[in-house]
Amino acid sequence: MTKSSQPDEGNKQVGKLQHTQSPGVASDAHKCRWCRNPLPATSGAGRRREFCSQGCRQWDWVSRQRASELALSEDELVITRTERDKLRDQIFVLRCAVQDVEQDLDPSIDPTTRDYKAALSWLLDAARPLVQDPSQP
Repeated sequence: MTKSSQPDEGNKQVGKLQHTQSPGVASDAHKCRWCRNPLPATSGAGRRREFCSQGCRQWDWVSRQRASELALSEDELVITRTERDKLRDQIFVLRCAVQDVEQDLDPSIDPTTRDYKAALSWLLDAARPLVQDPSQP
């Protein structure tokens, strides 16, 4: 994070601190259709890659076949009630962590470096279950 008085394009300014996006973050058009991981940049002629691996291509094909059998549209997804509830619980924990950090780092109480480190640790602990995707093939 760097101090700045003027926001740059592509950066999100919060107070005096600005958060920059990681270089190389791919847009949706440059992500694997199955796992959403960024695809490597390609040059030259030919069709643009849609998948990062043969495994992702296969999982996408299987999911489209199954969706066809169940008469689902391209935008519909079937998950178990248990998976949905687990995801909702994880999002609730993350929402609570964000609220806690906002209160703990209120500028009027002049938070210390230790407060920032504790807040970041709490946020990371709350977010980790959401980014550890067990559904990857």
